[in-house]
Amino acid sequence: MHLSHADHRTSPPRVEIPRDYNAAHDLLRRNAARPGKVAYIDAATGAQLTYGQLEDQAQRFADALRQRGFAPEARVMIAMLDTLEWPVVFLGCILAGVVPVAANTLLTTKDFDFMLRDSRAQALFVSKPLLPTFEPLIGKISTLKHLFVAGGDGENSVAQLVASGKASAEVAGTCSDDACFWLYSSGSTGTPKGTVHLHSHLVLTAELYGRAVLGMREDDIVFSAAKLFFAYGLGNALTFPLSVGATTVLLPTRPTPADVFGVMKKFRPTIFCGVPTLFAGLLADAGKPAKQDVALRVCTSAGEALPAEIGQRWTDAYGVEILDGIGSTEMLHIFLSNRPGKVRYGTTGQAVPGYELRIVGDDGRDCGPGEIGELQINGPTAAIMYWNNRAKTKATFAGEWTRSGDKYTRDADGYYTYGGRSDDMLKVGGIYVSPFEVEGCLMTHASVLEAAVIGIADQEGLVKPKAYVVLKAGQQATAEELQAHVKTRLAPYKYPRWIEFVPELPKTATGKIQRFKLRAAAA
Repeated sequence: MHLSHADHRTSPPRVEIPRDYNAAHDLLRRNAARPGKVAYIDAATGAQLTYGQLEDQAQRFADALRQRGFAPEARVMIAMLDTLEWPVVFLGCILAGVVPVAANTLLTTKDFDFMLRDSRAQALFVSKPLLPTFEPLIGKISTLKHLFVAGGDGENSVAQLVASGKASAEVAGTCSDDACFWLYSSGSTGTPKGTVHLHSHLVLTAELYGRAVLGMREDDIVFSAAKLFFAYGLGNALTFPLSVGATTVLLPTRPTPADVFGVMKKFRPTIFCGVPTLFAGLLADAGKPAKQDVALRVCTSAGEALPAEIGQRWTDAYGVEILDGIGSTEMLHIFLSNRPGKVRYGTTGQAVPGYELRIVGDDGRDCGPGEIGELQINGPTAAIMYWNNRAKTKATFAGEWTRSGDKYTRDADGYYTYGGRSDDMLKVGGIYVSPFEVEGCLMTHASVLEAAVIGIADQEGLVKPKAYVVLKAGQQATAEELQAHVKTRLAPYKYPRWIEFVPELPKTATGKIQRFKLRAAAA
């Protein structure tokens, strides 16, 4: 594989991946010269895994799978917390040619039943605390033959499985276009979809975004609040750091503000990857540390567009930029992003080198500057399909272009501004209104922590904006006050006609607001 990095900030590296290729083998062998360096730290226990130990355990895991008859292309499910065993299992599967299906650990038994049956997973690797959620399914799914417990100590534990294998340089004879792993979509628009990615996709995201935009280095310490099962978190906490030899801190528990700031103070990460909801919560936390108590040099945000007010407040507080970007399960990681030193808060930045973007109107024609339409992506990391879902595959992956389902505008400088999901956009009086724009305006009010806007019909059957608002702890505001706040900052027709105060907003495990649930509740 040939890589060139003459100007990693402005031009895409040339990435030539050989036909015969195994992604896990590539990532592990890149670190052969640093076996004693710490690859992973478990923030909960302080336990560490060096690069040498990671390769040894992944090889033993792969050998143990082969001993138990797992053939190349067999699928297995990973439903594990972010512990040191997660990268061992994921990379070990890929070394053996087995296809890991990374699952959201916060789903229900019903969700897991669907995903296990849909993927026809032959084995389940599950963290011990999550076992009760899966117990009703054990023995009831014909394709599920094996169960291994992470964090356990019995015969069926992941630790015992690793110990039973031999360290071996044997690598499955995969190619760059082989199916490598699956991720299920987060379900922000309904039923999760099994999204199939290739071996080449992991290193391509690492080179095109992790190195060329984020500028991750060997001396970085990385902390991603987004979990490894999430496409965003998988790049942040596995692919990117392994590709350059950085150290990663894993947090097995939910990333509360207290825990996130605890990691920042104790382990001193230089790169922090979060989501807008979390950044808002961190800024509102009474116990947030001072600037000199953290070691951040850059932060990233994805999952949902970052309100400008949150980005600017974070920079004011900690002296570092948040590189707001957008990626997707379908494209694996970020394809549109702000750049270091060129951040424009309120926008999602510019196209990541190696990706081509276009905005398409309802009439199918390319939009001009300032015109709103659907963002579409042409890039080398597009998933090959949704498993068992031909209709949605054809609708999303349209030839070389992948439909994002997101509405955007582009200015003359090539900066893109988010306008909401295609199914969230409102037409008020025949004019498109971006829910995100109204939400961002509401969040500039001193009392508002979060906001979500949907469209509902008034007495005349005309669609108007309605806002659901979460207030900051100890703060108060009236609907009239917030409506007046919006009217003074946006075109009057955009203000929310109704405002409902709620204790929390419905979200996916990755922090995306599930507006479809708000629409269903309002119907």
